[in-house]
Amino acid sequence: MITVPRVRVIDDDGENLGILLTHEAIAQAFESGLDLVEVSPNADPPVCKFLDVGKFRYEAQKKANAARKSQKTQEIKEIKMRPNIDDHDYDVKMRAMTRFIEEGDKVKVTLRFRGRELSHQQLGMNLLKRVQEDIAEIAKVEAYPRMEGRQMLMVMSPK
Repeated sequence: MITVPRVRVIDDDGENLGILLTHEAIAQAFESGLDLVEVSPNADPPVCKFLDVGKFRYEAQKKANAARKSQKTQEIKEIKMRPNIDDHDYDVKMRAMTRFIEEGDKVKVTLRFRGRELSHQQLGMNLLKRVQEDIAEIAKVEAYPRMEGRQMLMVMSPK
């Protein structure tokens, strides 16, 4: 028994034209000035649609560009402190850090040591632990405190 290839056809308005022979569907698409595009090859029978392929590709490209434009890239913001920072200055830095994290950015906390402060690294470690505790509900530590030359660094990221 010979099987004749048949397809379910949907026109450019989205209306179902029924199941047609493949060559009939191609002829109808040609008459309407469009292309016959296979939309769902796994269906039984396969589903084809009348489309303008150039316009279809253009629309797909526009959607991809819009999706790429709406994507937010994550930036790393830096907050610089000193080991003997005053309470008010600390509060101002914490507000800025909270704002950055709520915007979805990572925050790099840099603690700079000058002169003899370098011999009191435990003060810096205590300060970074305090920062970590104060911002624990909205952020997690991505890179734990480490020394790099005369600076101690820690990276926080949004939860």
